[in-house]
Amino acid sequence: MSRSDGIIVFKDVSYEYDATRPILKEASFVVRRGAKLTLMGQNGAGKSTIFSLITRDRHPDEGDINIEPRTTIAISRQIIPRAELTLTVRAFFEQCFSEKVYDIDPKIDAVLEIVNLTPTEKMRETFKERVIGSFSGGQQARLLLAQALIQNPDVLLLDEPTNNLDVAGIEHLTIFLKEYPKTVLVISHDADFLNSFTHGVLYLNTQRRQVEQYNGNYHAVIKDIAAQVEKEQRENARLAKEIQANKDKVNYFAAKGGKMRLVAKRMRDEIEEAEENKVDVRKEDKTIRPFTIDPHDDIPLEVVKLSSVTVIKNHEPKEVECEVVLKRGMHLQIIGPNGIGKTTLLEKLASGHAKGEYVSPGVKIGYYRQDFSNLDFDKTVFETLMDSMQRKVEEEMRGIAAGFLLFGDVMKTKVGNLSEGQKGLIAFAKLTMEKPGLLILDEPTNHINFRHIPVIAKALHDFKGAMILVSHVPDFVEQIRVDEVLDLAKVRK
Repeated sequence: MSRSDGIIVFKDVSYEYDATRPILKEASFVVRRGAKLTLMGQNGAGKSTIFSLITRDRHPDEGDINIEPRTTIAISRQIIPRAELTLTVRAFFEQCFSEKVYDIDPKIDAVLEIVNLTPTEKMRETFKERVIGSFSGGQQARLLLAQALIQNPDVLLLDEPTNNLDVAGIEHLTIFLKEYPKTVLVISHDADFLNSFTHGVLYLNTQRRQVEQYNGNYHAVIKDIAAQVEKEQRENARLAKEIQANKDKVNYFAAKGGKMRLVAKRMRDEIEEAEENKVDVRKEDKTIRPFTIDPHDDIPLEVVKLSSVTVIKNHEPKEVECEVVLKRGMHLQIIGPNGIGKTTLLEKLASGHAKGEYVSPGVKIGYYRQDFSNLDFDKTVFETLMDSMQRKVEEEMRGIAAGFLLFGDVMKTKVGNLSEGQKGLIAFAKLTMEKPGLLILDEPTNHINFRHIPVIAKALHDFKGAMILVSHVPDFVEQIRVDEVLDLAKVRK
């Protein structure tokens, strides 16, 4: 495999995050110039780590990563680190460059237009002085993409770019990527988005720590992988049946003695060979177990009243009247474009300190935040989940955690060191333990493996307490009972 084979070439690369977390073992793959590929694998498998190896923020323990000379690479990250939330828009873009870029404002204007975040004429002068933390989650997602695009890279790495984007934002991004002439690698759990522009998959197989390369659109590759897994399972079942039959014969012949013992010994060798031929079914094809979120007792009939809400119009807050009563057992969906104030409304409801919003006393709130900032990143998974248990029974906690694929060394790991997808699974595990009467969910499918989404949707559909949901994923929402919809874009008129 030579450097001329592709713009990025991994050759026999091995990398361990730490002694307990091997990511790659002698992995090899090629990314050709102009390719648009999906990087796929289970939550926590190491997809973002591969991006870090490509950008050289991390270095392989063994093997070579060859990148064509003078190739520029930029990454659109999943989230904005907390330390950067205090930066102004201008400073946020300036930090992309190792040297000062004079007259950067026109470049910023150009990429903001690409990501559909152009300020109004009234706000144009002050927009670049706004603090990053003042933007909504969806607007921050657009800023992350714009930060990568302003570098005009030869290779664009996108890490969950559709998280928090509304339908218009995803459509705008899809059109841009279809026309983008350079190399793109994307991590995403949005199947329809991936299928619309990628033409190949790099599949991180966590069983063998290898990267498998597939050609074809995303949906076709998923079918190929599923067929391969089914084939492996059938072969394992056949071998298991054959092994058990031979073990029964070995016991019979060994008991006979004499020459029969030689037959038994030969059959033991055959059994060992059959055991070696069994294939480990890919762990990434495991799905979380079905679960329920049981509400606490004595929930009042009326759980939430909204007499007014704050919406953002032309980047300015405006208090408008409304009349919403959320009763016990009702599910409310809040919709509206990015930046209108959906997350702000949810945060006010969760805190219980807001004009025009009222949560009945005694109602316990379970809040799934899109940035997981209500998790303590310095605590281990074990400590986090034990703190959430009403009865501190370790065996019961571990049983629940295992259902969310949280076990082994993951339990000893600090929450802040986990992938965003694993943090999402911790958040759901916590909700099952907390027994909320009011469930508030802000983009609960962000970062979550697509295999888990139907299981999560079923748990939310069956939730018997009051629920408020914000999600920009129509296929997910369609699987959940929604009794009422509050459209903030209409209530403000």
